[in-house]
Amino acid sequence: MGQQQLLLLVLGIVIVGLAVVVGIQAFGENQKKTNADALVNDGIRIASDAQAWMMKATAFGGGGNNCGTGVCDWSALTFSALGYSVASGVHTNLNGNFELDVSTATQVVITGTSAQNGNQVEVTVTGGKPSDISTLVITDYVGS
Repeated sequence: MGQQQLLLLVLGIVIVGLAVVVGIQAFGENQKKTNADALVNDGIRIASDAQAWMMKATAFGGGGNNCGTGVCDWSALTFSALGYSVASGVHTNLNGNFELDVSTATQVVITGTSAQNGNQVEVTVTGGKPSDISTLVITDYVGS
């Protein structure tokens, strides 16, 4: 009877240990997915703010182009113009670091990176309509 109880005790410990390991892995994957979703949400919020900036007249601190012709000039867009805090050209919040790329004047690319969770999101804005925003999510991103 002693050996049977010992065997059941060891088996129970192994099962509980495996359950704990699986739970920890599931938590880590959920945390990574949640961070990717938060980066997308922040990127789309910045993109919407950029579109609102574009629609605003230059006299009020906006881009002065309503994008009605289908071509917007994003070259003057900065985080400061949108009202975001910036350090070294990068806006940082709890979800990651965000950069603006306006090297091509006809579009703006917002790149959000979370080195902690290995996620990167690219949000591209080409015009003033909601359909002019596209997103790309890269998981398992390894920073340069």
